[in-house]
Amino acid sequence: MPQLPFDDASEAVIHLTPASGPRAIEDEDFPFEALSEIAERESWRKEINRPTTHIHKWWAQRLGTVFRAMVIGAFAPSGTDQLELFHKPVRIRNRIIFDPFMGSGTTLLEAAKLGARAIGRDINPVAHFLVKCALSAHDRKAILSTFHAIERDVAGKIRHFYRAKILDGRVVDVLYFFWVKVVECPSCEESVDLFSSMIFARHAYAKKFPKAQAVCPSCGAINEVHIKDTEKRCGSCGKRFDPHLGPAKGQMATCPHCADSFRIVNAIRAADVPPDHRLYAKLVLMPDGTKAYLPASDEDRELYDEAKCLLAARKAPFPIVKVRPGYNTNQILGYNYRYWHEMFNDRQLLCLSILADRIRLIGNPAIRELFTCLFSGALEFNNMFASYKGEGTGAVRHMFAHHILKPERTPLEANLWGTPKSSGSFTTMFEGRIRRALDYADNPFELQLATKAKKRITNKIFGLSEKIGFDTAASYREFCEGRRVHLSCGDSSATDLPDSSVDAVLTDPPFFDNVHYSQLADFFHVWQRHILDPDGFRIKDTTRSDREVQTAEAEDFADRLCGVLQEACRVMKDDGLLAFTYHHSRPEGWRCVLRALMDSGFRVTATQPIKAEMSVAMPKHQAKEPIDLDIIVVCRKRSQLQAQAVSGNGDLWRPIGPRVTKQVIRLIEAGRSLSRNDVRIIVMAQLLRELSHLPSTELALRLLDEAIPRTNLMIDQTHSLQQAPSMCAEAG
Repeated sequence: MPQLPFDDASEAVIHLTPASGPRAIEDEDFPFEALSEIAERESWRKEINRPTTHIHKWWAQRLGTVFRAMVIGAFAPSGTDQLELFHKPVRIRNRIIFDPFMGSGTTLLEAAKLGARAIGRDINPVAHFLVKCALSAHDRKAILSTFHAIERDVAGKIRHFYRAKILDGRVVDVLYFFWVKVVECPSCEESVDLFSSMIFARHAYAKKFPKAQAVCPSCGAINEVHIKDTEKRCGSCGKRFDPHLGPAKGQMATCPHCADSFRIVNAIRAADVPPDHRLYAKLVLMPDGTKAYLPASDEDRELYDEAKCLLAARKAPFPIVKVRPGYNTNQILGYNYRYWHEMFNDRQLLCLSILADRIRLIGNPAIRELFTCLFSGALEFNNMFASYKGEGTGAVRHMFAHHILKPERTPLEANLWGTPKSSGSFTTMFEGRIRRALDYADNPFELQLATKAKKRITNKIFGLSEKIGFDTAASYREFCEGRRVHLSCGDSSATDLPDSSVDAVLTDPPFFDNVHYSQLADFFHVWQRHILDPDGFRIKDTTRSDREVQTAEAEDFADRLCGVLQEACRVMKDDGLLAFTYHHSRPEGWRCVLRALMDSGFRVTATQPIKAEMSVAMPKHQAKEPIDLDIIVVCRKRSQLQAQAVSGNGDLWRPIGPRVTKQVIRLIEAGRSLSRNDVRIIVMAQLLRELSHLPSTELALRLLDEAIPRTNLMIDQTHSLQQAPSMCAEAG
């Protein structure tokens, strides 16, 4: 390991000031398998292990472990033991790191913790807003004082609408109200509840805790059932029913009144308004601290009507903004949700408006923005697209659990202000997001794996990083005056940065055919705009832009990504590195990246597989061949490298096969199970590396297209290594 300079004031701090030359992130023995194991532990609870970048929803919240390793690897000289350095108090002084797709701010956070100066830019105002809130310096005492002032002024007003009387006349808190969508039967015009099962509440670990709650389809009584019961006699009306059967099945529903079947979406569209909902149950917090499931009562409905009347009397209580058509919004438009506020019921809108009006009165701009960020996060859990996860886990499944706007047939209405036993409330999110983020900012930690009693455990290591909290610069001029962090909102293909002004560009670009962030971010943006002054980045009532890189068209995606990378090439020093994380299951995704890189003046010097962020996300569990890996793609300027001559396609594969096999074997031996798509991205990344060094983009793209059959063959052969240990050993 090369000798690294130590700080004169403290021999514990290691300063990285490498000269030009190969970097550790480009090494073939980059410790991606060990770093992936640490990243895996972080991914289980990202909001706890990196709370600063999780104070607000974003759809690509990358792992801090990965980007810490990328920052260190981009500046540590080749041959450095990077795994050892990962758990050292490293400092990268007077170096500038730029992220043109800053998203939730992971790159900037890790760069700042390591002492570097950081520049972040994103075209989406919600991303810019949340990163500014996350990285700004905050006065903890003032924040706590503001929270208690809000509690004093509005908590009682909101709590009033989440109270209920129990049989003995005492008033208790309601944790959750349970609703079901209802549609009119096209044949008999009777209302049909869209239950797919009459069981509406079960434990998250049903095998161990098989008790569940079911609503009687005849009288609406709540019955306790065993999760495997196929018949239950209602304890109230005595009628028997199958708890697992409801009127809805898939896309169809059967009317219990006339027995006719019909397509649910057709019935909803015929009404030309968003679907109605029926309140049928509640979960209350009893005086002794236990919880009880009870049927909805007339008093519950009267309380809701009271909220509805009060909402009608308020002046401009919520934003009225149309939902625009788009890849991720057409589904709700098909359910007749045409305005963002239609995704909430009237009680939610009333309580949100009370809270929003109070936050608007906060005098300190930074604290007002932070509480708007908290409010915006609470929106995610307090709408009619949220659902019930059950006991044994966080009870509220937020609306973006599927990364899409999915109309929920049995929505859950949570107590907005919350109780000590609530989930997804304003108060619990203040504790779980804001206070936890403040704690982390004051004393950041890294995760370190250890073995105890023959089991792998995770320890938190403090004292490795600098505190988080900066007076962020809004312009490059302010940044030049000495501020550590520069944040801007706009098109990253056109920045105010001078030529050759940054040392490294580290980022995570969007996919061209995946979740369209701006279409979903509008859900938050309209409320942020409602509370804060609608100027600057909030002039428009949408975050969509015709300059955003993310688009469904592959060629447009490649063109726009190329524009950002060309700008990155311009502002990056000649000896700098570009490194980004990426994965894609389709050839088009890799083709776009290859074209964008080559046309913008970059060549790939290394590709390193690493743990991706989704360990517990719903889309991963639903995928047939889930991708558990990202690829760190490391690049240098073409002007600093020589293009290689290729006499035939066979020349490409000579280095690819051994590299792919070596990386796959290292992951297998580290205990990772690889899907076919995991192997695919390793193969495609190595192919991209070789093709990027060809003299022309046209040749590289032609050879990439021609390589598809051979690529698929290599994927099959390499994927089979984990089913045959002997082959694995032989290949090694």
